[in-house]
Amino acid sequence: MTVDRILPTDEARDLLDLATELADRELAPRAAGFESRAEFPREVLRTLGRAGLLGLPYAEEHGGAAQPYEVYLQVLEILASRWLAVAEAVSVHTLSCYPLAQFGTDAQRKLLPDLLGGELLGAYCLSEPQGGSDAAALTTRAVRDGEAYVVTGTKAWITHARVADFYDVFCRTGGPGPKGISCLLADRDTPGIVPQAAERTMGLHASPVAQIAFDDARVPADRLIGGEGAGFTIAMSALDSGRLGIAACAVGLAQAALDHAVGYARQRQQFGRAIVDFQGLGFLLADAATQVSAARALTLHAARLRDAGRPYSTEAAKAKLFATDVAMRVTTDAVQVLGGAGYVADHPVERYLREAKVLQIVEGTNQIQRLVISRALARDV
Repeated sequence: MTVDRILPTDEARDLLDLATELADRELAPRAAGFESRAEFPREVLRTLGRAGLLGLPYAEEHGGAAQPYEVYLQVLEILASRWLAVAEAVSVHTLSCYPLAQFGTDAQRKLLPDLLGGELLGAYCLSEPQGGSDAAALTTRAVRDGEAYVVTGTKAWITHARVADFYDVFCRTGGPGPKGISCLLADRDTPGIVPQAAERTMGLHASPVAQIAFDDARVPADRLIGGEGAGFTIAMSALDSGRLGIAACAVGLAQAALDHAVGYARQRQQFGRAIVDFQGLGFLLADAATQVSAARALTLHAARLRDAGRPYSTEAAKAKLFATDVAMRVTTDAVQVLGGAGYVADHPVERYLREAKVLQIVEGTNQIQRLVISRALARDV
């Protein structure tokens, strides 16, 4: 199904056309194979980077494309509709570039062209085994020792853990609470940084997720981003943007599930009629189409607030919450439309269903999004 989009410029439309062409040629034909082999498509990320699609929201002086966030998110949606693991990789990589782009020094930002061009891949190390939602309670510690910080601790659920070239490491340089947290930019090859075995995940098999152990890893002091004590502010600011990325991924995945279910329902005959003509299925698909459109509108509204320099944190939480719940609902319904055929790997909807679940968890669980929204409501009263 064609999505009717309102875009701010002709350049934006050209970017979406490019994203569609690459997604159809480089992503869609490879997704099933890479997922079945649990193989990370590193070269696909390089291809997207060289095409200029990894640095869309960042400044041209750093190798980006200086595009509005609403354009970046619609590119992400297109990628997700062909292969969620790649879209999620783009979202995580964009998130991992944020601390450096927004809070780094001029000297530190010299790394950005290679990052935004796809030659280097990033990871975002915030969660820990005993502290996922409670980020302010993290225990990974960095102690200053001469011209380096010595980092000790363990990070968990790190996307790109075994394939990234650099890590944003959020660690404790001071006392308890958010004011004691800092952000370090660590190279993958730093002695003492040890990615663990990949997790055996329900979906997104092509996306490596693992714990990372820091065993007295020495990170140069000039890799401190934003100064000591600025880490929590950096992390929360980055997550507002990252939540919009996940919302866009959810919209793309839901759209893919809807498209496949509609196509199947038009062709599948029962009792002498296409099953789409039966009210039970027709209404289910109508509800799904409405929910996908609503999720897209909510996500783009939050992005446009961000582009206008207006507060958008609460709207980002709403978009992430609603869009990922929609993705879970629509992928589940898509399996139902296909019946038994939806439960086997011959059709992609069973993979879409497995993939949708993680979107309700990453970048802050949907329970955390509800907490963000409810607290905003309490402040407004």
